[in-house]
Amino acid sequence: MKFGYKFSNLLGTIYRNGNLVFTPDGNSVISPVGNRITVYDLKNNKSRTLSLESRYNYTNIALSPDGSLMLAINETGDAQLISMVSCTVIHRHKFQTGVQCVSFSPDGSYFAVARENLVLIFSAPGEITGEYNPFVLKRSFLGGYDDVTWLDWSSDSKLLAIGCRDSSTKICAIKHTRNFRTYNLSGHTDAIVSCFFESNSLHINTVSRNGQLCLWECSMAPSDLVEADETDVAPPQRKKKATAKKNGSDEENESEDDVDNHVERSQVETNGTEDDNEIKDEEIRKSHPFFYSKLGRHYLANEPRKEKRDALLTAANYNRQTKVLVVGFSTGAFYLYELPDVNMIHSLSISDYPISTALFNCTGDWVALASKEIGQLLVWEWQSEQYIMKQQGHSSEMTCIAYSPDGQYIATGGEDSKVKLWNTQSSFCFVTFSEHTSGVSAVTFSRNKKFLVSSSLDGTVRAFDIIRYRNFRTFTSPTPAQFACVAVDYSGELVVAGGQDVFDIYLWSIKTGKLLEVISGHEGPVTSVAFSPVPTSSTLISGSWDKTVKIWNCLESNSEHETIDALSDVTSVTFSPSGEEVAVSTLSGTITVFDVKSATQVTTIEGRDDLGGGRLETDVVTAKTNTQSNYFSTIEYSADGECLLAAGKSANICIYHVREAILLKKFQITQNFSLDGLNDFISRKHLSEFGNMALVEEREQLEGGNVAIRLPGVRKGDMSARRFQPEVRVFSVRFSPTGQAFAAAGTEGLCIYALDKGVVFDPFDLSLEVTPKAVHESLKRLEYTKALVMSLKLNESNLVTLVLERVPYRDIELLCADLSPDFAQRLLQHLSRLLQSSPHIEFYLQWCCCLLTKHGYHDGVFHQTALLGLHESISNKYEMLNKICDFNKYTMRVLLDRSEKLKELKQSNGENDDAEDGDSDDEMLLIRNQDDKILEREFDDDEESEEDSEENAEESDESS
Repeated sequence: MKFGYKFSNLLGTIYRNGNLVFTPDGNSVISPVGNRITVYDLKNNKSRTLSLESRYNYTNIALSPDGSLMLAINETGDAQLISMVSCTVIHRHKFQTGVQCVSFSPDGSYFAVARENLVLIFSAPGEITGEYNPFVLKRSFLGGYDDVTWLDWSSDSKLLAIGCRDSSTKICAIKHTRNFRTYNLSGHTDAIVSCFFESNSLHINTVSRNGQLCLWECSMAPSDLVEADETDVAPPQRKKKATAKKNGSDEENESEDDVDNHVERSQVETNGTEDDNEIKDEEIRKSHPFFYSKLGRHYLANEPRKEKRDALLTAANYNRQTKVLVVGFSTGAFYLYELPDVNMIHSLSISDYPISTALFNCTGDWVALASKEIGQLLVWEWQSEQYIMKQQGHSSEMTCIAYSPDGQYIATGGEDSKVKLWNTQSSFCFVTFSEHTSGVSAVTFSRNKKFLVSSSLDGTVRAFDIIRYRNFRTFTSPTPAQFACVAVDYSGELVVAGGQDVFDIYLWSIKTGKLLEVISGHEGPVTSVAFSPVPTSSTLISGSWDKTVKIWNCLESNSEHETIDALSDVTSVTFSPSGEEVAVSTLSGTITVFDVKSATQVTTIEGRDDLGGGRLETDVVTAKTNTQSNYFSTIEYSADGECLLAAGKSANICIYHVREAILLKKFQITQNFSLDGLNDFISRKHLSEFGNMALVEEREQLEGGNVAIRLPGVRKGDMSARRFQPEVRVFSVRFSPTGQAFAAAGTEGLCIYALDKGVVFDPFDLSLEVTPKAVHESLKRLEYTKALVMSLKLNESNLVTLVLERVPYRDIELLCADLSPDFAQRLLQHLSRLLQSSPHIEFYLQWCCCLLTKHGYHDGVFHQTALLGLHESISNKYEMLNKICDFNKYTMRVLLDRSEKLKELKQSNGENDDAEDGDSDDEMLLIRNQDDKILEREFDDDEESEEDSEENAEESDESS
């Protein structure tokens, strides 16, 4: 088994916090998801999460105009300059405090960063500026008396509008300009949410939190601004530089620590926070040619306040080309206005929670809206009034996951009582079941992939049809019970669930929905159940907190069983793929493997120290002491049955070898210190003379106390606390049936780890004469079998693809017959991967058919993982072609309807044309058949006319 698993994608988390960014082409939207960044391709309906991550959650991202560089800043002020070409971090920079907003200039020469009330202008690295040293500070401005909330550049990148929380907007110039002066716009009564320049103009629009929109007209055009020479620098600036040089000797006496701690502040001071374009003389200000005049004030909050009086404007964005403004409110509604007339052209309510951010794409056709309270992200096309994308993750923690039998879908259940289905290829959720009324505890698929079953704490077990997307069965117990686990047998006819408060196991029939039996025997909550994966066996395994594992036969009428003593509370049980062994994880931190038939212990894995663990903020014990109480809460066998995947209340996932009982590899799913439980020690900055500040009571006026100490036994923290920090943990892990990936449901979402598909030399039965050159020479001599075998030995996908596509179509069957079983298995794996991306569908399907026909009747030739991978690839191709065929069919129907309407219109105008009725598939086939007959007649007539003409020509020659 290979262990080169690397982070591949993040599902279940759509949006967390911060702003959104559209790519320059407008076809993709970039969203910060915790300490990672996800790119949603709206054109191809796919999403991918970048493999890089930050130590804290991202709050601000900005993309350069050419889309090659992205600047991402987290909540502590750590900035990363990311190359979108290689998807790697090329530079890091530490700001002293958190950053409110960041923006690139339209020409790509600068980017502005706002922290507190200070705006820093940096030179952007790249070919445009010729500067390749990142974060070279050029200018700095003081925004206002309060924090900066918004930055916007003019179209020519010469001016910068700075919106502040003190309700003022400041217009600054990047360079010293003769006929320009720094201008302050006031008139709002609340904090500025956003401000926008008009296209190719200096007119500006400002929007505040209470819904006021002010339109400002500038007295000058962008072409009227004249840049000043170096000799025209203002005298105060020269004085400042002189005083800076004079004070240089005094600053050298400071200690190195002080210099290191204030590097950024010294850079700001040397570059000067005083603006060259600022004029303090009141008389010169009044007569200056550059000024703004207010055209009007509009109150955009009047509409939402008809439903809710205290509605506030939370997000706004403006598209300069279409002159359309979108504003989002705390009521969950957004409105589109056409400027400068401020006419409302569209409105829609998307949820009951505030809209965190809104953004237009470059054309202005799509608007992206996100809400951090429920993790929702949608892209709305306002002209056609339809969703381009609408995705929402679980609003609370994801507790359980399950792979479909072919690995194409993943089902997730959460504490928000929802069951979601995700496509592993597109990484999008395509259906949500919300029939449960309490948290979902377990989900599982049937073997035929037609339905899935979920158990919940609301006392029901529900079966959902995956094809029709409906809840077709609901199973309940005679007495109310909370179900903690669920399982479906191999045939898909029986479903079993274990009770959490009632210590019984309930067995139902899927077809009739009737309760067949109540299996009693456990003396504690049933935590896990599992059916044997063997078709001929009906063995059921159950684990409980009564420190026992019981083996049942579901076809028996009575509750006869065999009991295995686990010596500790059982947390999870799972069958091996062969059905001969069962693995049991217990509260003592051990994993024990038993033989099912003899009920004897095979091996024991001590994994408590491997799991590790950190220290929570409110813990009074050390991380080392916490480790002694850790245990594995979820375990899963690999597809080949050789290894075990295990995880628990930790950021680590362990892979063990079953027979050797050794740790093979350990994965850390996150490095996000915004989560609680990653630190091994408490930082000294959180310690005071009273001890750990997290354990100190916080009392407010007229309040008894706000104690942050958790009660004993509380697992998930105090959700009602004012500052709630989620704990890092893994709730469930599952291996893909194909063996190419595994999924882990944790605090941050559903992490997918897949085998690295990079350049890895992994040969098979290699010898000295097997080289790429020998493969090419064999192809030249048309020795296809030899070339194919050598390419499979080298195991390079590009070389195998080259050989396969060189083989003539008629020789495929002969080559498949000549292959040995070992090479047939490897070739099937390559074919399953090629079917996912290659346009030569029929060609590779012929390879698959011949390979399966020639070697399929031999036992053990094809592994289950290879067959499941082939099934997944064919299913994806079928769905894709099905969509294309449906689209073409409906397009043809529209065209036929249009032609009929045109003919009816001509007939009404007096023209007599033949009309065709119906637009069904049968009528379309009839029309096609009629057209074929007409073409055949015309072709026959042409042939007859040609023959007649030839005969006439011969007769004329003879007569002459």
